[in-house]
Amino acid sequence: ATVPAAAVAGGAGPLAWLSRALHFVLHLDKELVDLVAKYGTTTYAVLWGIVFAETGLVVTPFLPGDSLLFACGALAALNVLNLWTTMAVFITAAILGDAVNYFIGSKVGKKAFEADSWFLKRKNLRKTEEFYEKYGGKTIVLARFVPIVRTFAPFVAGIGEMDYNKFALYNVFGAFLWTFLFTGAGFFFGNFPAVKHNFTLVVLAIVAVSVLPVIWEIWQARKEGAEGK
Repeated sequence: ATVPAAAVAGGAGPLAWLSRALHFVLHLDKELVDLVAKYGTTTYAVLWGIVFAETGLVVTPFLPGDSLLFACGALAALNVLNLWTTMAVFITAAILGDAVNYFIGSKVGKKAFEADSWFLKRKNLRKTEEFYEKYGGKTIVLARFVPIVRTFAPFVAGIGEMDYNKFALYNVFGAFLWTFLFTGAGFFFGNFPAVKHNFTLVVLAIVAVSVLPVIWEIWQARKEGAEGK
């Protein structure tokens, strides 16, 4: 797949980079085929790096997650990628990513919120701590299925000094569940004609469905707040 002319014309600036990233996400099926054709088995290392960065680094929550797993599952059905190797790549990257994010949060601690910057607000820390108190460890599992939230959940777990053994259990379970569901869905449904011919819409639908839990939680919180007045 080719990069849009607008992105090329934009050079190496932030807008050009975002344009390329968006194009990659919306055309994952074609981009991944090109990636495999160009780099062969090294593609697995690239996929590992993307998932690790999306789950392990607070500064990269925008990287593709759910849609990447789905697209790779679809390619595995065509023997472009090996299904079990792909799943192993995603599972290990997701587990290690969350673990690194947890340790970063535990080392940085609440000091990161002292400046109360736009990026790390104290009120968001309090809300997240309340969310953990309400839903407990399953927050780590549920966060796997919500873009952006899955990047911050282990970070906040580390800040809140959540018991690591408990965190690790939910981390591993969530990584397996997330990988098997999305990669498996791509493997079994990704090559249906309706999906192949409308892959961009499918990617957008996956993102939309993934965000629904966040919308539900916001609605529930507002409802509880209104009833408490």
